[in-house]
Amino acid sequence: MKADVIKLDAQKAGSVELSDEIFGLEPRSDILQRMVRYQLAKRQQGTHKVKTRSETSYSTKKIYRQKGTGGARHGDKNAPIFRHGGVYKGPTPRSHAHDLTKKFRKLGLKHALSAKVAAGELVILDIAELAEAKTKALAKAIKDLGWKRTLVIDGAEVNANFALAARNIDSVDVLPSAGANVYDILRRDTLVLTKAGLEALEARLK
Repeated sequence: MKADVIKLDAQKAGSVELSDEIFGLEPRSDILQRMVRYQLAKRQQGTHKVKTRSETSYSTKKIYRQKGTGGARHGDKNAPIFRHGGVYKGPTPRSHAHDLTKKFRKLGLKHALSAKVAAGELVILDIAELAEAKTKALAKAIKDLGWKRTLVIDGAEVNANFALAARNIDSVDVLPSAGANVYDILRRDTLVLTKAGLEALEARLK
């Protein structure tokens, strides 16, 4: 399929051919959901921790004799049934990450890109470069283009002036092609691919 290419000043800059194998799939929500879950689980810290009975600060002395008190038999006050005692089978630091095959992760990225095409939210930009790192100039260009919450994916490297100017705009994220991922693509309303970014993604996913 063909897509128009524009410049930052909204002028047309020709067209490009999009691979149906990457941009022409029927988006499947189950694949996208699994990919988002995979990414969020991987970034989850997993640092939650409670103290077990071996870590609480009470004495380990038996609180009273075993027999003859009329009460239940107990050891020390670190037992889970006592207030401030240790917690039984509570959370401990761990990784929440789970595995997905490389083939499936590639497929997920293809479906995310296809979903943006199907929703009419993909823009092909000729080049993402600025002469000066001026946030005001970039913000005006984005407003004139009508982009709201935007993700810009460039080639192997992002233009330094463009990245600096975009850094102060909350609604704009900028990534190199190697950082393209399903979660960031789906959470933004507009996906902007530069021609260099498009070539890099097609080389990565074919």
